[in-house]
Amino acid sequence: MLIQKAEKILTDAKLIHSESDVNRRLQRMAEEITQAMSQQQPLVLCVMNGAVVFAGQLLPKLLFSMDFDYLHVTRYGNALNGGEICWLVEPKEENVKGRVVLVLDDILDRGNTLLAIRDKILEQGAKVFYSAVLVEKQSDFPKPIQADFVGLTVPDRYVFGFGMDIHGAWRNLPAIYALNENK
Repeated sequence: MLIQKAEKILTDAKLIHSESDVNRRLQRMAEEITQAMSQQQPLVLCVMNGAVVFAGQLLPKLLFSMDFDYLHVTRYGNALNGGEICWLVEPKEENVKGRVVLVLDDILDRGNTLLAIRDKILEQGAKVFYSAVLVEKQSDFPKPIQADFVGLTVPDRYVFGFGMDIHGAWRNLPAIYALNENK
């Protein structure tokens, strides 16, 4: 994406959650997850690429022993609308089998990706599946799965920042923005 186009998108975007809002909610999420999982030595899986910032900020706040790995599944690529689920890196069955697994993802939108992840991990023999998402999109559309831990809610608009991108740009923003509805 050209730098001018990226800058125009950000200039026209609406701030949904400030950096301080995101940081406060991450701390509360960490406390909730620590309380629920501190005696379980879970395998924590980060969903690449969108959840890398979320995971990087959340993990140091989790006050318990864990194992860590990643998986990579996408429905978006650099598009604004989701398509078919594409596994780029599947979870390793030998790491998942018999384990309590916590998956960290950036956004719960329609729920199709998180559902596919849960199904894959349970098929691989996980004892228990938990999920934590940075944001959940509000919509009237019924979701086939709910996250166990939710950071923030966002309107039913395309959002970016704090790991979530728009056309590959702006993952590095410390706050969360919504695409201008008129664009």
